[in-house]
Amino acid sequence: MYTTPYINGAAIEAPLSAFADVVNPANRRPFAKVLMARPEHMRKAIDAAHEAKDAWGNSLAAERELVLQNAAAVLESARQEVVDLLIDEAGSTFGKAQFEVSFTVNMLRAVSGEARRINGSVIPADIPGMMSIAIRRPLGVVAGIAPFNFPFLLATKKVCLALAAGNTFVLKPSEETSLVGLKIAEIFQKAGLPAGVLNVVPGDGPTVGPVLFTDPRVRLISFTGSTAVGHLIAVECAKNKKKAVLELGGKSPLVVLKDADLDYAVSTACFGVFIHQGQICMAGSRIIVEAPIYDAFLQRFVAKAKTLKVGDPRDPHTVIGPLIRSSQCDLIDGKINESVAAGARLLLGGTHEGNFYHPTVLADVKPGMPAFRDELFGPVAAVVKADDADHALKLANETAYGLSSAVLTNDLQLAMRFAMQLEAGMVHINGPTVHDEATVPFGGMKDSGNGREGGHWSMDELTETKWITIQMGRRPYPF
Repeated sequence: MYTTPYINGAAIEAPLSAFADVVNPANRRPFAKVLMARPEHMRKAIDAAHEAKDAWGNSLAAERELVLQNAAAVLESARQEVVDLLIDEAGSTFGKAQFEVSFTVNMLRAVSGEARRINGSVIPADIPGMMSIAIRRPLGVVAGIAPFNFPFLLATKKVCLALAAGNTFVLKPSEETSLVGLKIAEIFQKAGLPAGVLNVVPGDGPTVGPVLFTDPRVRLISFTGSTAVGHLIAVECAKNKKKAVLELGGKSPLVVLKDADLDYAVSTACFGVFIHQGQICMAGSRIIVEAPIYDAFLQRFVAKAKTLKVGDPRDPHTVIGPLIRSSQCDLIDGKINESVAAGARLLLGGTHEGNFYHPTVLADVKPGMPAFRDELFGPVAAVVKADDADHALKLANETAYGLSSAVLTNDLQLAMRFAMQLEAGMVHINGPTVHDEATVPFGGMKDSGNGREGGHWSMDELTETKWITIQMGRRPYPF
């Protein structure tokens, strides 16, 4: 299978020598080829989006709504194709791939309604006979850079929100999941989206990224990925006067207070840290447990982690599939070894076979250790003992990140105190750190990024406010 960038409603032509292998992370064998774009391809994509922006930006809300509803229906009919692609290219387990498709179908339906909820306002004027109003207009051309971990869901989220707001879009999928990105273009084409409104350009970031950063026609860049790359994008956007919405890394704390239901806490923690092999920015990889229940929690947590099936991602019973690349296993090995050398105890795992990293539990983790500090993006739980609730809150906030967080407790006063004082963009009481919905203000603070994705918060990000006055009758002037 040979695939190429999708620009102005069609796949481009290219010589076979220009194609790169697409590798299945489970067996590390190539199964397709994709053209990795060059700067001129990105420029053509921006040309197409710019050419289409006025017609799409002036389309009726009902037209945009219909395309998004159609896309949901097309995706429903193509469910198995997308599930297979997520397993083969992204290393998703069967259950995770099914969830990703279902979430995206529901998201398309929910976001379609946002096209009708882009509201302005009437402002009381200080001039007699004047009507003063504020309206919101699309930015024009918007670009998105998507990650590999939930490549279909997160890329489609960027696309559909921008389209609902009346923008045209240029998508650069992760180099690891180019085929998933191109599948999004196919779905929207079948849904009736006009040519040029969505363009998908697979490519190496350093090769095609600078075109997005420097072209003044691209008004906003939405990026989901590592904090290090996000910082570079923020600088480039600032230099070129572009808006940036950045959803970056995380080291999210799950706080288990002494009155929590222990079995529920163990299940919540396992889900939050081991889903999709821990390759989630929201993963609850720092589990902070109050001292009176620390030992009991550890015993039950390790016992449950031992039951998680590692292996074939097509097996519906598999929980732990492959990491996206083998180099990630080496990085995790190094961080675990450093943490153990600093005093952490390795209770489970710490080994891998090929790209399959076994569920790993580190106990007695303390601030300063790599397992406490660094985002490992793998199935590694760092369990931390807190003296009391005050100490737990301090430990939770002792990080450069601030994406998601959670606290498990039946004490309403404590729960609300944590909700107000946790330094994170999202706080979940009695639930996992991993949670998203189509209409919520998803995003973080500190080194986890800025801006919000979801619902009307995205409509605000993806439009600009225009002030309009209408003078009825003659306005008196002083001279």
